[in-house]
Amino acid sequence: MLVQKRNLGDASSGPMIKIKLSHGSYHHDITVPAQSTFGDLKRVLAQETGLEPKEQRLLFQGKEKDDGECLHMVGVTDMSKVVLLEDPASKERKLEEMKRNQSIQKAYEDVAKVRTEVDKLSDKVIALEAIVRGGTKVSEKEFLVLTELLMVQLLQLDTIEADGEARVQRKVEVRRVQGLVETLDNLKARNSNPFSSSCNAVSSVSTKWEAFESGVGSLTAPAPLPSSTRITHDWEVFE
Repeated sequence: MLVQKRNLGDASSGPMIKIKLSHGSYHHDITVPAQSTFGDLKRVLAQETGLEPKEQRLLFQGKEKDDGECLHMVGVTDMSKVVLLEDPASKERKLEEMKRNQSIQKAYEDVAKVRTEVDKLSDKVIALEAIVRGGTKVSEKEFLVLTELLMVQLLQLDTIEADGEARVQRKVEVRRVQGLVETLDNLKARNSNPFSSSCNAVSSVSTKWEAFESGVGSLTAPAPLPSSTRITHDWEVFE
């Protein structure tokens, strides 16, 4: 049981009375001028309970009292008992806000987990890029494994329900993963011709992304590149 005391005004404002206020399992002893209104009492209670005056409902003798009603006019005297209830609509709003904040916090945490994994994969892509640009041929499996791991993270991002700043962070990671996949596509093309001129022989491979309703993306296979060599079988006839 918690007992708190609060004084409003001083002796010069008139006679003072002590009110026994019940708020759920808590009880407060509130001292106020006898000629205060229930609105005045609510302002004092706001500091004691954290409930704004508009979130409070005060009951005396089983009846809810208006803010403008005076304590002494309705029979509130020294040691009278007043019951404080939280407005149901206010309570519901707080509950919804708490759920929303918890959802946002979870989204932040989920995006952060994906970011950590993408950081690791990004380092591997950078290392692979250095090898390929150095002219060393790399196994096709290296590109396949990294691409699949990146796609796993992209799908993970798609499952995250986020709003506000958390949604912005999710989009940043989506674009980052898409960029890494496209880098791997280009490196794979270059790897097939490690000794060709980087300006002319390497074909630029562009990964096509199909947007989900959630704003993330899925990977679709790129269209086959047109062959630069055309083989004909036209033979010149010799007599």
